[in-house]
Amino acid sequence: MSPFLDLPPLTAAQFAATEDKVAALLHTTADVIVTQGEALLPLEAAIRGAAHPGSTALNIVTGPYGQTFGNWLRDCGAKVVDLAVPFDTAVSGAQVAEALAADPSIDFVSLVHAEAATGNTNPVAEIAAAVRAHGALLMLDAVASVAAEPLLTDAWGVDLCVIGGQKAMGGPAGVSAVSVSARAWERIAANPAAPRHSYLSLLDWKERWTDAGRTALPHAPAQLEMLALDACLDRIAADGLPTVIARHRAAAAATRAGVRALGTLDPFVPDDAHAAPVATTLRTPAGLAAAGLAAELLRLDPTLPVQAGGGALARTMLRVNHYGPAAALTPVRATLTALATATGTDAGPALTAADTAWGEALTAGR
Repeated sequence: MSPFLDLPPLTAAQFAATEDKVAALLHTTADVIVTQGEALLPLEAAIRGAAHPGSTALNIVTGPYGQTFGNWLRDCGAKVVDLAVPFDTAVSGAQVAEALAADPSIDFVSLVHAEAATGNTNPVAEIAAAVRAHGALLMLDAVASVAAEPLLTDAWGVDLCVIGGQKAMGGPAGVSAVSVSARAWERIAANPAAPRHSYLSLLDWKERWTDAGRTALPHAPAQLEMLALDACLDRIAADGLPTVIARHRAAAAATRAGVRALGTLDPFVPDDAHAAPVATTLRTPAGLAAAGLAAELLRLDPTLPVQAGGGALARTMLRVNHYGPAAALTPVRATLTALATATGTDAGPALTAADTAWGEALTAGR
């Protein structure tokens, strides 16, 4: 029998210890709830807990997840003000401050830190400062950014911070987590429309688990996923979070430098300052479909961390993921070599540029 089928039940103390490790990763002293499902679960739970008829939300849209959040907010009966920017750029703190000043009734802001789907990242610290000055609550989707770039939940004033383990953390997709500030708990508790007696109810977790001393689990946890999450948290702690972040930044820098040296594709996000370390997106030239290119790359090497963009972006955007173990020079070089083969170009200049950028990025990150 497999040893994974004969494990003792996960204890409440083990579950609580994993939550504490997540809190340390997020640099927060707020309550952390590890939710038993993919990260869309706590993201929807946070929105449905905080939004209600009569509330006004500023929904920042820099990619497809921002669009999803807007739909949920409207479904909750909230008035929604969308602040949308092109998917190949980032939103600025000044733009957010201007949108907040234009509508004093805004009391909730939803933001994606890094959009793995489009390869951009947003300056959370300056955006959060504008939100705090306005007095609104800030919900941050940090699923793609956690472990790939700094995430200072308390220092920045993030009220609801949602993460998942399946991207830069290099962990499982079946569990996720949300940190909830005292201000956020007050708002959710005061919301008559907040889910109760529901899998989407953060209040149920608070009352039955957090406030009860975390001594008895309210239901059987997803044991293997919880063990995997705990293992990846231990691995990040052993490597050192700054080291893990530096690897992701170096992988992105090396990929962008190598692609520019190839000369056949361009970064989808042209400004390096707006590019997410967790994934590098590339714009394919006219006549070269990204979906076809991705298929050819995977034919050349099935282990490459590449995929075409989703939906309409499958025609024009190739995505190179730097998730966890892929945040290394070897997969970056392998991807550039395959790109050179698929496009009929010389890989030499690209590999040289990538090696140089990798070394410079790691040196700068020390």
